[in-house]
Amino acid sequence: MLHDSYGRQVEYLRLSVTDRCDLRCTYCMPEDFKGYEQTDDWLTFDEIERVVRAFAHLGVRRIRLTGGEPLLRGNLAGLAGRLSAIPGIADLSLSTNATHLAKNAQALHKAGISRLNVSLDTLNPARFAAITKREALASVLNGLMVASEIGFAPIKINMVVMAGVNDDEIDAMVAFCMQHGFILRMIETMPVGETGRNAGFVALAPIRERLRSRFGLVDGVVPGGGPARYLVSHDRRFQVGFITPMSQHFCETCNRVRLSVDGTLYTCLGQNDKVDVRIMLRAGCSDRELAAALIEGIERKPFKHEFKEAPDKVIRFMSSTGG
Repeated sequence: MLHDSYGRQVEYLRLSVTDRCDLRCTYCMPEDFKGYEQTDDWLTFDEIERVVRAFAHLGVRRIRLTGGEPLLRGNLAGLAGRLSAIPGIADLSLSTNATHLAKNAQALHKAGISRLNVSLDTLNPARFAAITKREALASVLNGLMVASEIGFAPIKINMVVMAGVNDDEIDAMVAFCMQHGFILRMIETMPVGETGRNAGFVALAPIRERLRSRFGLVDGVVPGGGPARYLVSHDRRFQVGFITPMSQHFCETCNRVRLSVDGTLYTCLGQNDKVDVRIMLRAGCSDRELAAALIEGIERKPFKHEFKEAPDKVIRFMSSTGG
């Protein structure tokens, strides 16, 4: 098993397959951003599979495919099938903006992806275009409906709550998720890159207590390896999660690391500690050497981020790290 120096077990890998995205969400990536990794520096599917096998041998059980927008990577279903077949991998999921989900959902489900996290900050077409710089809400909603019909479960809706942007739309998003059986997760903005620092921060604790009172919700647990704290209805037909890295951080229970598309292993979203896996792979490292590097890197995992103490510390954009 992988443990850091604070005794936390790492059993969850967020694996970025591309740093490209077809949206330009204001809190994530500048509209004119062009600082992408060269595709020659992307890990190949063979390299990704080798790294995931090493992680699985060390006790990692959960893999989430992320980006950028992962569905922009060709033959993602083929990669998913390879990863889901690795002994020890018990949970393979996908984070997506759903713009290309409708045409890919069937192949992804067949390949072994069972759970989806879909980024959706508004149900208003004009507001969606303002946040993402693209008119694509209809494609996202269509992708969600197709995925639900195919049988993905659970489907979680990730809503980044921003002051003066979409914080007046929480009740509408609650109603939407109730209607369709989706799990709503609200997320506080984080100072990751300049875009994240300039987003309008909203503390989620007051919203949590308002929803608890209005709908008679109680504390609950929802399957998954992420950091959300959940409220659920007594019949469990509605579930809402709160991801609060700023107002109530969850660093003491962090169980995850991120591998970017260029093979950089980040052990903390809010720090710059990293392991360059690609250089090792392309230098011909052995499986033993690869495992040793992963173990050593995770032993150095910082205890916590410093989003409040040093908000300018992380200059890379979220899309470059992997969601």
